[in-house]
Amino acid sequence: MKAAKGSIDRAVDQPNRDVRFYLFHGQDQSQSRALAARVAEALSASRFLISAASIKADPASLADEAGAMNLFGGIRVVWIEPATKDIEEGVVALLEGPATENPVLAIAGPLTKTSPLLKLAEASPLALAYASYAPEGQEAERMVIDIGRRFGLKIAPAVAARVADAAANDRAIASQELEKLALYIDASPHAPKELDHDAIDAVGAESNESDFLRLADLALSGNVGELADQLARLPVGGSEAIPVVRSLQRRLLMLAPARARVERGERPDAVMASLGRSLFWKDKAVVERMIGKWRADELATVAERAGRLERELMFTDAPEREALGEELMAIARKARSR
Repeated sequence: MKAAKGSIDRAVDQPNRDVRFYLFHGQDQSQSRALAARVAEALSASRFLISAASIKADPASLADEAGAMNLFGGIRVVWIEPATKDIEEGVVALLEGPATENPVLAIAGPLTKTSPLLKLAEASPLALAYASYAPEGQEAERMVIDIGRRFGLKIAPAVAARVADAAANDRAIASQELEKLALYIDASPHAPKELDHDAIDAVGAESNESDFLRLADLALSGNVGELADQLARLPVGGSEAIPVVRSLQRRLLMLAPARARVERGERPDAVMASLGRSLFWKDKAVVERMIGKWRADELATVAERAGRLERELMFTDAPEREALGEELMAIARKARSR
């Protein structure tokens, strides 16, 4: 079945144990991932990772894993990311088979209305599908207020707007910053406190987010020397890699459609003008150069690689700084050659 925006919070925070398959899809993959994590948290479940490729090779394995007992007791969730068309046959077996112990959580990117995987999830009473879109304006403010409430933060709309803007409306980054702010002012769900601008000034997201986006822009602009210098300054063993990758992804989400419009014949200055308030004035020159430097298909390839890198950083023990550096330097060398 298809979940509505007004019902999704209850659906993930109070999971229906009859639901075997959750499909979280759409452009905002950080929100999809957060929703899936809330299902696992609500069930107090551990995660079992399975790849789409392994399901394609053995479609019955998905139902087998969903029905398997957890050796350590309790519930586990079967986590698929990214969920592609390769899992369709396995999902059919899962939904048509006997009852299972463990729900399957699938994280997909944008899916068309004709996607067989989406149709499967929306048509079955044993499945739930929800599309995540990046919030904007008042919706982004509400997102910050809702996340903050989970950490014991009472947030006024003006403060929420500032946090959302600093996090570029990214749910994952906003959540990280709000958790840090809650610790700073000693807030908790049992002892809520008001979040004000003074706390954000002390430990807020703006400076870090600006640094993360700068690394992405240096790579996409082909500035190899300065990028190498900035990468060398990242702390060893730090946790900056995923926020940097997500900053890169957000910049790509802006560049790709803009470049596609240029390739369809629109004037570059008209495309830049249409970006309007979504682009800081100081970034306009560098964004215009990047639109002229990259083709739309190349940006799509970079986005695919960035998504793969993010998953590797989340689900493997790969050294974060080295993996991030290799990918950004590869992008920068490609941009410099244009």
